[in-house]
Amino acid sequence: MSEEQNGAAAQQPQVRMNVQTQYVRDMSFENILAQKGSTGSVQPDVRVQVGLDAKKREAENTYEVILKLNVESVSKENPAEKLFILEIEYVGIFTIDGVPEEQMHPFLLIECPRMIFPFVRRIVSDVTRDGGFPPLNLDTIDFVSLYRQELARRVEAQKTAAPAN
Repeated sequence: MSEEQNGAAAQQPQVRMNVQTQYVRDMSFENILAQKGSTGSVQPDVRVQVGLDAKKREAENTYEVILKLNVESVSKENPAEKLFILEIEYVGIFTIDGVPEEQMHPFLLIECPRMIFPFVRRIVSDVTRDGGFPPLNLDTIDFVSLYRQELARRVEAQKTAAPAN
């Protein structure tokens, strides 16, 4: 490594991220199929909506990241027939050092959800199994793509909201 490369490496801050705690803030599971008294086998079609939010906490370098999932299962034969609805709001509290301010927003909405997602996936699997359905093993979520989609949506919303001259 050249001296120039060593100097650049020494100037870059070391990124440190610690998960202080994580927990279910809110969860709801509604077994609509059981409420109707339906029995028999039904082919499910599962739809998952993902929401993310992050905010600074009072403690220095501490952030709260919220991963919200809305999982709806409907019958493939009759998409109007709902089988179950699962809503979960899962929170991770993180201490983060060494991330430049201009990179903090994407870091919070990409890297932090990536850290807590396996725990949410396990909860969804357990709840659906305990609710009388086959365990739902969620596919991995591409948080980079999700972040880009949200930025694009915000740009479009700003264009639409801007008055025409």
